[in-house]
Amino acid sequence: MNKYVIGIGEALFDCLPEGRKLGGAPANFAYHVSQFGLNGCAISAIGKDELGEEIVEKFNAVHLNHVLPVVEQPTGTVKVTLDGKGVPQYEICLGVAWDNIPLTDEMVEIARNAQAVCFGSLAQRSERSRATIQAFLNATPKDALRVFDINLRQSWYTAEVIAESLQRANILKINDEELDVVATMLLGESTIPGQLIAEDAAKTRRVCRELISRYDLEMLILTCGAIGSYVFTLEEESYIATPKVKVADTVGAGDSFTVTFVVQLLSGKAIREAHRKAVAVSAFVCTQNGAMPVLPEELK
Repeated sequence: MNKYVIGIGEALFDCLPEGRKLGGAPANFAYHVSQFGLNGCAISAIGKDELGEEIVEKFNAVHLNHVLPVVEQPTGTVKVTLDGKGVPQYEICLGVAWDNIPLTDEMVEIARNAQAVCFGSLAQRSERSRATIQAFLNATPKDALRVFDINLRQSWYTAEVIAESLQRANILKINDEELDVVATMLLGESTIPGQLIAEDAAKTRRVCRELISRYDLEMLILTCGAIGSYVFTLEEESYIATPKVKVADTVGAGDSFTVTFVVQLLSGKAIREAHRKAVAVSAFVCTQNGAMPVLPEELK
């Protein structure tokens, strides 16, 4: 059986100013995996409604593997508004399908054949989906990449969920504002929200490597918006400044970064080369509307 690269968690519609677009970080991840020619798979849940049918149609149209059990709750939606810099703000509906993802035999079989899986904190806000995601991760091979793309949204996370997720992950993807939250919750660090990099780069490095060490991670990816991004291991550090581009919106840019980095690692590329490619792809996505633009051939 072909090995899978999986996004598990929320699949939903982002309701943007210009219209409705398919999204959800794990779904974005799986979609971009398929663009790179790997065996991507999106795992979530949908409702018995037109939106659920539309998600299936859109995944089928791009030949993306999916496991989307139909549940009683409605398909998820998120109202997205953009500030003057194209940075999204999210209003996330409660009690939706992806809050109620059931564990199926098909999911377990896919987990056993995983090369890599990406998951976040948002879909773990509900007990049922959290149990499914954790069981799925427990079923993956020991050598699989398990990427915790933390994606803290509003108040939908706890220290317990973050710690349990880190214990199951071997790569953490986090942004600078999220790093402040996690450093305070898990390490007892007192930091300035959103300004850890700018205020104290040495402290940032120490916090990142402490998280790597405490949770036995292989690496930590830290994105800092328009400033740049880092990849840390205990021995190595890569920094690349963010390219200057005309931003349409930044929805899905972080997900495309994660996918590209993972795909490059799976193809045997060194961290620095994988990092450079991830920056280029995410910069392109920022110039497009929505989370799932078609990538130009030179970036694949």
